[in-house]
Amino acid sequence: MAALLALLSSLTWGTSDFLGGLTSRRLPVAAVYGLSQAAGLVALAVAVTVTGGWGSDGAAWGWSVVSGLLGLVAMLAFYSALSTGPMGIVAPLVALSTAVPVVVGIVRGDSPAIWQVFGIVVAVAGIVLASGPEVTSARSSRPLMLAGVAALGFGAMYVTMAEGSAHDPLLTMTGMRLTVVVILGAVAVGRRSIGGAVRRDAIPLVAIGVLDAGANLSYGIATTLGLLSTTAVLASLYPVVTAVLAAVFLHERLRRVQYAGVAAVVAGVVLISIG
Repeated sequence: MAALLALLSSLTWGTSDFLGGLTSRRLPVAAVYGLSQAAGLVALAVAVTVTGGWGSDGAAWGWSVVSGLLGLVAMLAFYSALSTGPMGIVAPLVALSTAVPVVVGIVRGDSPAIWQVFGIVVAVAGIVLASGPEVTSARSSRPLMLAGVAALGFGAMYVTMAEGSAHDPLLTMTGMRLTVVVILGAVAVGRRSIGGAVRRDAIPLVAIGVLDAGANLSYGIATTLGLLSTTAVLASLYPVVTAVLAAVFLHERLRRVQYAGVAAVVAGVVLISIG
């Protein structure tokens, strides 16, 4: 069940990221993230109210705030990278965020198989191949740096989300959304210049928020049922979804060496998950 929930989170995260990257090309990143998180908060708040879980475990609130702050920084960097660089490169690079929970899991006593170690090496090699043609141009270096910030932020967030989920998964994810909405809400809705655009993009904004909230909740529950290292890497397969959607709907074309790099990153993540 833990594996299925983690894979479900990959599917919904990947779709949410694709929609988020597209919408960020029309609206400011802060607006997309803030408004979509507000939509997710409404959905989660209804679930918490129905289940009567608002006061179930106060410890979850602390972890939810930390997770929300980490997610805010990481997602803003990620959406900025998606809106200015090829999704097929940016998304797999951010997949390396899985290295953070893997390391934490090992420190805590998880014993990775030889294939998992090999997968990490392959994924790092993929970064070099996928980034090589791009870093030679100053114009295209910004999306890669933003992807690196996003990877570190998401990796740390996976760990804090698991900590909070050990107390209460639903309350942790709700607290994360509340933290982000409080910080970004006023900024996202306060610009009159984007009012009409926001109304036109209401449906994708709601879809982004609900999909992201569902993915986080699936991942949080999965961490309570399986090992952090295994669950995190399965949940990190979401860039495959984003890359496929970008190829199908945006017809993105990459250089051969970049295709090899993307494939290596994806293969590395798969090897880690099946090790």
